[in-house]
Amino acid sequence: MSTGTLDNKLVTILAPSEPAAEAYRVLRTNLQFMGLDKPLQAVAITSATPSEGKSLTCANLAAAFAQAGQRVLLVDADLRRPTQAKLFGLNRRAWGGLTTVLAGTQELAEAVQETPVPGLSLLASGPIPPNPAEMLGAQRMTDLLEKMKAQWDLVIVDTPPVLAVADASILAPRLDGVILVVRAGQVSYPQAKRAKEALDAVKARMLGTVVDGVQSQGRDGYYYYYYYGRS
Repeated sequence: MSTGTLDNKLVTILAPSEPAAEAYRVLRTNLQFMGLDKPLQAVAITSATPSEGKSLTCANLAAAFAQAGQRVLLVDADLRRPTQAKLFGLNRRAWGGLTTVLAGTQELAEAVQETPVPGLSLLASGPIPPNPAEMLGAQRMTDLLEKMKAQWDLVIVDTPPVLAVADASILAPRLDGVILVVRAGQVSYPQAKRAKEALDAVKARMLGTVVDGVQSQGRDGYYYYYYYGRS
């Protein structure tokens, strides 16, 4: 099942005492408090533009929840540039994933892979389709999300950048909330504002914003991740 090693930026697994890992645990706690009345079952994580760190945020946050004893399913719904299988050293192509389940050629239980983190499972993207938005917008995807929520305590969905394609705007309203990742020094305020407006336009529930790319003082030079809940 494993075809490689864990990415060294998976700090919640490989460097749990580092400040960045602690910041993910703070993010986890904030989300748990937001779900006191009604626990969050499925959360999307996206960004305004590519290369802002949203996939790493997904992976580290999923690991942090699993380390707290929850059964977590991490879903790579970035059907344009999938990365989750690679981050965890797993095989995206041979094992199948989200697209093979949506296409009806594989059952969910067959496509899910176990990660090295106890309690954390991964549904990789599977083969990249020619029509990602149409696949994610189909009723089959809605039905699959309900099935996932029934089987896991928490589903974390990695979605493409909001301003690049429509995929995140299609998926976010079907989930319990969405987190927007913004990379300091890379994304302008107007871009971040446009991304939030795009999610608001489809009535997605904004849970907050994670700002990454701020250099930490840790010995390994990892980034801090800050969380801001929506009032």
